[in-house]
Amino acid sequence: MARRKRQSSTFNLSFLDIMSCGFGAVVLVFLIIDHSLEVEIRTVNAEVLSEVELLEEDIREGEAGLVRLRNALDEADLDIVEADGLARRITEELDEYEALIASIEESGVSDSDAIAKLQAEINQLEEEIRLLEEASEAEAGRSAREFVGEGNRQYLTGLNLGGRRIAIMVDTSASMLANQLVNVIRLRNMDPELQKQAGKWTRTLDTVDWLTAQLPVNAQFQVMTFNTDAKPALAGTESQWLEVADTPKLEAISLALREQVPAGGTSLHNAFGALAALPSPPDNIFLLTDGLPTQGERAP
Repeated sequence: MARRKRQSSTFNLSFLDIMSCGFGAVVLVFLIIDHSLEVEIRTVNAEVLSEVELLEEDIREGEAGLVRLRNALDEADLDIVEADGLARRITEELDEYEALIASIEESGVSDSDAIAKLQAEINQLEEEIRLLEEASEAEAGRSAREFVGEGNRQYLTGLNLGGRRIAIMVDTSASMLANQLVNVIRLRNMDPELQKQAGKWTRTLDTVDWLTAQLPVNAQFQVMTFNTDAKPALAGTESQWLEVADTPKLEAISLALREQVPAGGTSLHNAFGALAALPSPPDNIFLLTDGLPTQGERAP
């Protein structure tokens, strides 16, 4: 008996092919979307971590500045207490001498030498009190310009700002934008106005303002900026010392520095070469930089 030949339906096979292709397309789309989401998440996480590290760095620097400020405040409070105690002792001695003179005069003793000696001691004590008062009043007004840091911050302590000619050298290389290399690269690719507002750079400029506000009024000064090249912060003042008493020049230098955008490498060789071009050598040099130089006179 002959077997019947089994027939297959063309419609069923086509339907299965379509379903298989459709399922494969869905799987492919899912894989593409999942991969793109993963890449995007990694990119966002890297940016967020960079911002978090920058904020943590600012917090650490702020805490360190707060500690320095508290130490400076404690020292100032101690100086005030000591000065008050000295003035109080002098005042008490003055009262005792005056009472002694009054008792001598009342007793009728005519020892003019003793009275003259006591009067001389009183005059000396009064002179000491006057000098203490003048020193206290003049302490805040001895600067050519006023600069108060954020929260009355004193940026540097224990430095001798004396001398007839004082040089301030400011590093303007790209590393002055931030402490970490990844943040330096990130800021360097941003708008120049944002680079000028970088935390590390603005703190450097505040330090320069504080230094110029503490310079002796009768001294001369110059502010030099340097990266791979070196030049005065204020254009047109090459090879000359400026007077600290010239307040408009001090303000012009501060404004010129705040228009500067940190860039390039660091060459101390060229910086001190520009300093040597001044007509007279400096008595005091303040170097504001964040590390070792990256090159000598020329790029390696």
